[in-house]
Amino acid sequence: MSVLARDGVVVAAGFCADPRDQFVRLPAALQELPLIEGDLGDIAQAVRDYLAGEIDALDRVPVTQPGTPTRQRLYTALRSVPAGTTVSYGTLAEMAGLPRTGARAAGSACAQNLIAPFVPCHRVLPTTGGFGGYYYGVPVKEWLLAHEGRRSTS
Repeated sequence: MSVLARDGVVVAAGFCADPRDQFVRLPAALQELPLIEGDLGDIAQAVRDYLAGEIDALDRVPVTQPGTPTRQRLYTALRSVPAGTTVSYGTLAEMAGLPRTGARAAGSACAQNLIAPFVPCHRVLPTTGGFGGYYYGVPVKEWLLAHEGRRSTS
């Protein structure tokens, strides 16, 4: 997993070996800053704790990413989905205060999420069954859900 942070706040994270793969997805203003590799302290410890089985460890890490007010509501709702559970896109939209038709916006927010798994879009599944898509591949999504001991809530 690669994690990029600025002043102790995660701005990008994902399942790739090279942090530059995350860096190019950042907004232009953040790309203007230098990419400096180093110890991320508490963030790195939270990742180690998560991988060791403390499935809610990433919840304590501050994050920020760009997006409209609607998208920010969806990201906040995503962070409230407990580890070990899943929701549908429609339920996520309802959690964000959007009508049932907001499922499409929920899917778009998941697709544009820069901070997986800190903003856990892997916990959202289609109502039609299966795992749906995932930026880092369905096998990674399946592993994350198995690691968390997935239980469906909707």
